[in-house]
Amino acid sequence: MKPSKNLLSPDNHTLVLIDFEGQMAFATESISITNLRVNAAILCGASKIFNVPTVITTVAENSFSGPVFSEIEEFYPQATSGYIDRTTMNSWEDEAAYKAITGKGKQKIVLAGLWTSVCIVGPALSAIHEDYEVYVITDACGDVSTEAHERAIQRMIQEGVKPITSIQYLLELQRDWARQETYGPVTDLMKKYGGGYGIGIQYAHNMLNH
Repeated sequence: MKPSKNLLSPDNHTLVLIDFEGQMAFATESISITNLRVNAAILCGASKIFNVPTVITTVAENSFSGPVFSEIEEFYPQATSGYIDRTTMNSWEDEAAYKAITGKGKQKIVLAGLWTSVCIVGPALSAIHEDYEVYVITDACGDVSTEAHERAIQRMIQEGVKPITSIQYLLELQRDWARQETYGPVTDLMKKYGGGYGIGIQYAHNMLNH
């Protein structure tokens, strides 16, 4: 009856959101920007609902890459969330980012951001080298081409990274619909950002309420 230790739970990992910024998004071709923004919102909403330790890091925010997506600001306003701005492409090589991530004290690290082949591969392989378990939200990452994204994911899997998706992440944290304290916020998040799944939830709730 015990769940696998390989499953994510609200208290066993740190979520790291990397470079969800306009300049990085402009050149992203492996996923539509609409889908990328929606999936980023699902991640942020999930981590907020379940109080997951979350680190948000940017690169050259004030001089080149621009502000983060509004979907991230919605759940983690910069004024209160303390984004970590870097010059390094690999967040693991930035002292402030490294301390923020490892300082959460979690053995599992979940990554998402832009671009997959640079800003995700770098910390993913570096964390594995230090014996962390690494998960990558593949549909909340993007790159300059489908080839670049897929080869990056393939390379990381070969090194032991576990690929998951944004809705899978949310539902793995919820795990049981009897958990009423998060049931409402989770279904509300899906109604707003869950596409067809969210419409289905809205339909079911409406029909059952009548």
